[in-house]
Amino acid sequence: MQILNNINKIKQTPIYIIEEEKLKKNCELLSYIKQESSAKILLALKAFSFTKALSVVAKYLDGATSSGLWEAKLAKEFMDKEIHTYSPAFKDDEIDEILSLSNHIVFNSLSQLKEYKEKALKQNTSIGLRVNPQFSLAPKELYNPCSRFSRLGILAKDLKEEHLQGVEGLHFHALCEESADSLELVLKAFEDKFKMFFKNIKWLNFGGGHHITKKGYDIEKLIKLCKEYSQKYGVQIYLEPGEAVAWQCGTLVSSVIDIIENEKKIALLDTSNEAHMPDTVIMPYTSEVAGARIVKNDIKEGEFPYLLGGISCLAGDVMGEYAFTNELKKGDKVVFLDQAHYSIVKNTTFNGVRLPSLGFLRTNGELEVVKEFSYDDFRRRN
Repeated sequence: MQILNNINKIKQTPIYIIEEEKLKKNCELLSYIKQESSAKILLALKAFSFTKALSVVAKYLDGATSSGLWEAKLAKEFMDKEIHTYSPAFKDDEIDEILSLSNHIVFNSLSQLKEYKEKALKQNTSIGLRVNPQFSLAPKELYNPCSRFSRLGILAKDLKEEHLQGVEGLHFHALCEESADSLELVLKAFEDKFKMFFKNIKWLNFGGGHHITKKGYDIEKLIKLCKEYSQKYGVQIYLEPGEAVAWQCGTLVSSVIDIIENEKKIALLDTSNEAHMPDTVIMPYTSEVAGARIVKNDIKEGEFPYLLGGISCLAGDVMGEYAFTNELKKGDKVVFLDQAHYSIVKNTTFNGVRLPSLGFLRTNGELEVVKEFSYDDFRRRN
């Protein structure tokens, strides 16, 4: 792992570090899918919007999908390629600027379509509708956009042919860290409910949640599905991966600041799962740590187990129990893996905890500290 070879260059923690080499490899795979399937692939900024890396991503992908005005502005400034914007509800005081920035605008409801359609047509912005296929394999209801009472997308029973006048595309998002097999099942539900509306549209957007760069993902099946739907209905296919772009491209490096004991040894770190790794609380999942094993049952001979705890006062600010090959001491670095997606974009200053710095580890081994945060950043947010 390149970051471990550069650990001594890190002077201050906590810091997120994005590795350019790994990011490029993910993007090269996505570029291959584009070439083989003729699908267009967009980066979902909601998962990964590290500005220093966006120029790298822009070399491989077709653009970005944004969730509102600020992400659309970010996409324009740092990628300047195709910009697609979807929001559960657009605001009157933002819609004009959003339309001026966006190639595609996706409305979540028929009422918003009616309200803003003429503005979009005057801007020559391609109009799409988000629809709800009422089928998802999301691992938790929290991440299921097709659950009962979902606010996300239009139901087939509510959509009529006359609603599609001026509409060029349909969009769904029903996956969360899912396989190509899952996409195939969702596509069947989508097609069964909405294919009667396909004849007059120009594009279909299969949304995000495709775990494309995870080991074992069936790349060829994804390519086949995209080609089949494109040829069958004469449409351009779009994919909007977020985590797949930044999958296993980044780490969160922290330091041990104290070690205490309460039946078990507890290493207190200068980071926080609540503030810096929120999906470990929300999902929840346990992040892997470089050079350590997640403890599930027995401790092996020669291992040194520690509960890793955060610096906030939240009782549950504990990352888990890990077995190390050496005893930890104050000042040692602890490296949490796969912390590029849905970490930087979600972190907070809860409890006044310092925001991690942002670093970019170049392919040549140069570590560039892109941004450091101070008390002023905390003060401005409160």
